[in-house]
Amino acid sequence: MTEQFVPEIYTPLKTSVVGPPAVARQVGGIKILGKKIKTIIFTTDVAIVNNTNADAVLAVYPFTPHPAVMNAISNVATIPVFNGIGGGLTAGSRSAYMGLLAEAAGSIGVVVNAPTSVETIKMINRVVDIPIICTVVSERQDYAAQIEAGVSILNVSGAAKTPAIVSAIRQQYPEIPIMATGGKNEASILATIEAGANALTYTPPTNGELFAKKMADYRSDLA
Repeated sequence: MTEQFVPEIYTPLKTSVVGPPAVARQVGGIKILGKKIKTIIFTTDVAIVNNTNADAVLAVYPFTPHPAVMNAISNVATIPVFNGIGGGLTAGSRSAYMGLLAEAAGSIGVVVNAPTSVETIKMINRVVDIPIICTVVSERQDYAAQIEAGVSILNVSGAAKTPAIVSAIRQQYPEIPIMATGGKNEASILATIEAGANALTYTPPTNGELFAKKMADYRSDLA
């Protein structure tokens, strides 16, 4: 059976979209609340969030989660958002409150850090009605206990070890949804898919890097 032709349309002002390499679309996807998600852009830059062709946004950052950040990203996003609610420095009832606020802001899921305790996950699970995603950074992490506490999706971020971690999880949990970092080249993306990832996260260039390329193009046009 030949691949079906899919028409693609961009408008004059929407040609500079940011997104993962085309090969990432080969991943199977995860259906969450009826929405199929294959590619997830990892950013909190609202300009990039508003100009991406990814299926969802992974909005986690190395600071204490704040409702203002959740609301800002949710207000500009035209795609589902997974909001980070802590789990490391921010834990316990505060993470649970952040989870409730994230749900109220329209998040399709909440993300907790790798060291999040079972007690914190249980507290979040008691108050939110959206999936809890737990980040996994090592095959030695006790993700089994985190799943038992209420985590329903794993987000693997193990740098070069990501495919191996995904493979280890998949052997133990054949059906659990896994999203994982695919890297920026085709080989690493395909390795992550083959290891068993259902969806891929992608770290885009920074706003500064994108602007630098745009300015270089402008200079070239005037040369």
